[in-house]
Amino acid sequence: MAFIVTLSTQELDANLGKFRIEQRLTKSRPKSLNIDAALDGPPIALLIGDAPPQHGQDRSRWLAWIGIVARHGTVGAVDKSITVDPLRECTQAVPLDGPDGILRDLPEPLRQEFDSASLPGTVGACSNAVWQSLESALRTARPGLGPLLDWLIAQADPPVFGSSPADQSWQEQRDATGSLLRIADFPLSALAAWRRPPSEDAPYAAGLIPQPVEHSLIDYDVRVAGEAFEMFSEWQQGTGVRCDIHVLHDASGRRLEVVNVNATPVESRLGTDMLYFHEPTKSFVFVQYKRLDPDTRSIYVDERLRRQLDRLEETARLSRTPTQPSEWRLGNDPCFLKLAYWPKNADKRPMQDLAPGMYLPVSYVRLLLEDDCTRGKRANSTARILGYGQVERHLTSTQFIDLVKHGLAGTVGTTREQLHALVKQRVTAGHSVVMATESSEESVRARQARIRDRGAKRRTYLHHAYKQKAQEPRSE
Repeated sequence: MAFIVTLSTQELDANLGKFRIEQRLTKSRPKSLNIDAALDGPPIALLIGDAPPQHGQDRSRWLAWIGIVARHGTVGAVDKSITVDPLRECTQAVPLDGPDGILRDLPEPLRQEFDSASLPGTVGACSNAVWQSLESALRTARPGLGPLLDWLIAQADPPVFGSSPADQSWQEQRDATGSLLRIADFPLSALAAWRRPPSEDAPYAAGLIPQPVEHSLIDYDVRVAGEAFEMFSEWQQGTGVRCDIHVLHDASGRRLEVVNVNATPVESRLGTDMLYFHEPTKSFVFVQYKRLDPDTRSIYVDERLRRQLDRLEETARLSRTPTQPSEWRLGNDPCFLKLAYWPKNADKRPMQDLAPGMYLPVSYVRLLLEDDCTRGKRANSTARILGYGQVERHLTSTQFIDLVKHGLAGTVGTTREQLHALVKQRVTAGHSVVMATESSEESVRARQARIRDRGAKRRTYLHHAYKQKAQEPRSE
């Protein structure tokens, strides 16, 4: 389905700067608009400019912006609305009418349907058949739009995860990727577009579709070697280990290097690890994923899990004693378990929605396993269970992310070399690893100010990214 927002030349020009800064649009729509057809194909949104008729033509329209309808809402007491997010500008205006317009390539019935849906000043909708025909014409007439279309469509129509080992592993790796972006305050859209990699053994990051640089708030280097990460170049050339790296930069100069490594076939993989390393403070946190049964929301504790807790405690000993205020942490636990579950009816959850679950520091898990609250229900049972029915207190995703953002959780005084050795150890043991290293020139005070002042952060971030672009004339 394609939603069509038609604005006059004056309206489009008046909002151009706003669109370029915010990259989203909320627009009221008629209550009578049938949106049931949204299930038919990806919910694409087309922002159309409509100029006064010229040279005897009935209309003179062009495609100026394209995006995804992220949600439907209510404005006021009764009015309905759509929110287009993300919204991206076409690198060149695409004529719709006239001899050079792409509508001429559409069959007459589809063209009439498009015309009926693109009334000036309103929001209309047309069928997926119209969109598919338009998409084909766009890719033919404007090949440069291909990467943008691929990026948008991958987000609008994400793959459905099933119960296969590969899908479950990718679910965990996707959740780790989203968590790392949240911790580092990078836009989730940066790594939101994904298609299944050709191999089930490949990392989740192998299927990411980078946002086209011309339309993004960040710059990319994809699958870069040693120059980017300075520690995994040997994996870039090997055949036994698959390592995918995405390097993101924001307008303030912060850099986030995201690496995703798989070294074993998916059938023999032991799970997913997430690491976040804040290089300026030489601090990392380590999260090991454990899948809860989606029905009971619990997991039995076996000897393998107990051995894994031993290894996490060894990892925690990489931290040294803090010697200055900026090194103080809320506790001595840099390692956590995330007990997560994926609801069966949420296969297409966007990255913005992290998997439900509980974050448990390792020392807390040890106490839980010594307490009767985790003992099995049967009389004289020696089995131990961790889950929502047993653990009364836990950290949520928001609480955990805020602790790490503010530097209140993590190691003290650890190096990239120690981190490299840890990642190699985990990969060799059969785990998938999703890791991010954030580097910047931010002071402790500047970091805290950025995190606390979210509104100002977004305005400054977007302003620097687009202050020049917003002044550029439109390409015709």
